[in-house]
Amino acid sequence: MNSAVDLPLGLADLSFAASGEALVRRTVLPSGVRILSEQVPGARSATLGYWVAVGSRDEVDAIPATPARPASGGAPATPAIPAVPASFGSTHFLEHLLFKGTPTRTALDIAISFDSVGGEHNAMTAKEYTCYYAKVQDRDLPMAVEVIADMLTSSLLDPVEFENERGVILEELSMAEDDPADVANERFFEAVLGAHPLGRPIGGSPQTIREATRDAVLAHYRANYRPQDLVITAAGAVDHDLLVSGVERALVAAGWDLSVEASPVERRASTAADIERGASIVTVQRPTEQANLLIGVPGIVATDERRTTMGVLNSILGGGMSSRLFQEVREKRGLAYAVYSFSGAYSDAGIFGLYAGCAPAKATQVAELMLGELHRLADGGVTPDEMRRAVGQLSGGAALALEDSDTRMSRLGRAEISLGEFSDLDESLRRLHLVTADDVQSLATDLASRPVSISAVGSVTDDQFAGLAP
Repeated sequence: MNSAVDLPLGLADLSFAASGEALVRRTVLPSGVRILSEQVPGARSATLGYWVAVGSRDEVDAIPATPARPASGGAPATPAIPAVPASFGSTHFLEHLLFKGTPTRTALDIAISFDSVGGEHNAMTAKEYTCYYAKVQDRDLPMAVEVIADMLTSSLLDPVEFENERGVILEELSMAEDDPADVANERFFEAVLGAHPLGRPIGGSPQTIREATRDAVLAHYRANYRPQDLVITAAGAVDHDLLVSGVERALVAAGWDLSVEASPVERRASTAADIERGASIVTVQRPTEQANLLIGVPGIVATDERRTTMGVLNSILGGGMSSRLFQEVREKRGLAYAVYSFSGAYSDAGIFGLYAGCAPAKATQVAELMLGELHRLADGGVTPDEMRRAVGQLSGGAALALEDSDTRMSRLGRAEISLGEFSDLDESLRRLHLVTADDVQSLATDLASRPVSISAVGSVTDDQFAGLAP
């Protein structure tokens, strides 16, 4: 490849060579199902993912029914609009329930299918998608295709299992609530992104999980798990033609009518949303030995042309043991064990943050140092040595990550669902080497000018951070 390859939704078949002699193929079925594969020479295993582009951000509050209105005074009649139940927590609920059985498989049958061949299977709910995935030997890929297809299309959403899983999810949320770092992270997203749906917790809250009804989750399931919503990706030892035929057989056997033509759902709009900060400072009192401290600003969207620059900036500022944050906060002053920077990019918003775990009494000093390093980068730029180290770190990390078929499978899914283009390792490295020191400083200046939010959990108070997040 010499450049990124576009993935038009209306193109039925696409095939191209990628770095490392890999072969990438894509098929869009008439029903709207999209199937992508990356065949890797010498691989003996494969990772398979079934993706649906619906995440926690897509959940909505209840909408009451609107009665029909007859024509009157020259105005046309309007039909009745049925009520829409609240779907908060439904995405996470479905991730659990799809493992609980279908008309042809019990939950135990599903587990045995993978355990008996040494495979791995799981799922993840994210803010903009849900993925059900498995990693198996090449000979077991047809089984994985069939089992996950059955799970995704034919879940019973059994009422008894629904109530059982409600308890499991509440325990999961309780476990997260007991982790100060998780609490700080959730409060951080709410503080930075405010009322934007991306600011909500992925797993829902105890209240939304307690209030969720089977009817609401079932409605969410039927509305979003359709052929035109489905993306299937596989990487490793995979034959694309066999994958496509296996997927078609499995979906038809599960009851989907693939003869009904439909266009794949459109990708999300990538125009940056107007973000109104939720809070400048949020502290949660906990009797912990450490304060978990997060400082950040709204970031960039997933399709922003500066996303490679963001990777370089993140590496220099807080991406490793030679980064500025690590050297300044840990090595020079011994104020923290863990300190780093991070970023997250979504279709219409993003987040950029700095993290440290430190003694509560030192939290103010650490916060000042972290913000100071961001502003120092914005004001003074970066050195040639820092650029060289960052490019080397990111180049090596990208190459090593692609030794794993899980990473390749996920890359295909994100390319199809979020980006609309596929970049192989060579193209990613080409873009990386085009980033300049001026690019990094410009992005740092942009980020440093955005409204700051601080989230902290521990024996800390709002007053400790007064003035740092105006």
